Amino acid sequence: MRTVVKNVVMKHKVWVIAATMTAGALLSMASAAQPAGARAPAARAATARHDAQVGPPVVVELFTAQGCGGCIEANAVLERAAAEPGVIALTYGVDYWDYLGWTDTFARPEFAQRQRAYRAALRQRGVSTPQVVIDGRRQVSGARGLELETAIVEEAGRQVWPPEIEFRETGDRVGIGSGRPPAGGAEVVAVTYIPGPQVVEVARGENRGREVRHVNVVRDIVRLGDWRGRPALFDLPETQADEAVVVMIQGKTDRRILGAAVRN
Repeated sequence: MRTVVKNVVMKHKVWVIAATMTAGALLSMASAAQPAGARAPAARAATARHDAQVGPPVVVELFTAQGCGGCIEANAVLERAAAEPGVIALTYGVDYWDYLGWTDTFARPEFAQRQRAYRAALRQRGVSTPQVVIDGRRQVSGARGLELETAIVEEAGRQVWPPEIEFRETGDRVGIGSGRPPAGGAEVVAVTYIPGPQVVEVARGENRGREVRHVNVVRDIVRLGDWRGRPALFDLPETQADEAVVVMIQGKTDRRILGAAVRN
């Protein structure tokens, strides 16, 4: 068995997110019924809504598996989301598809455990792939691109004032500002990942003979400590030259992400 993992250069894509599913449908109808000149105002309006998005980034976490036949489309959906400003997109490989004959090269048991923690917080019966969790608050099937787009826009539009996250110039520590912790308390988590896409050639299982493409693959999760609403300083995990770190402030009980920032 031979696994080939290769980094490829991501092409920049323009992905204009519709403000709602209804708005997306209306734009589609206009596209079919009107000439190009008549479509311009609607297109400009959609772009203006997109450009007006301000505030903290939206964290989009995909739970996927190289041995899952239905996950390839979800991987592509997440890659489009990752190219959008204001979105932190992360891919977690889970290991519970390995029984089909292919051992996922990116999966770790703690990633499936993170998904199970979301299952409990979101009051779901079980876990499934592909699954996307947005800001720890809601979930969608990873293959439902329009539903994901709508969820991202809605989360970006929430009026929130997250605690400040500031990386020290030395690169080995992060400061968390003051704020109101949620019921049940909050913790600070560091997620290490490899930015950009990677391609894996799968030799067995449902995707036998196919190339499976992932973006922003998570390598490790480290809990840095509790956040109690007062300013605090935490040590960051060591990383390799090709890795980046996302620091999240996350509720312990409800798993809501209160704030997030990336150190490249």
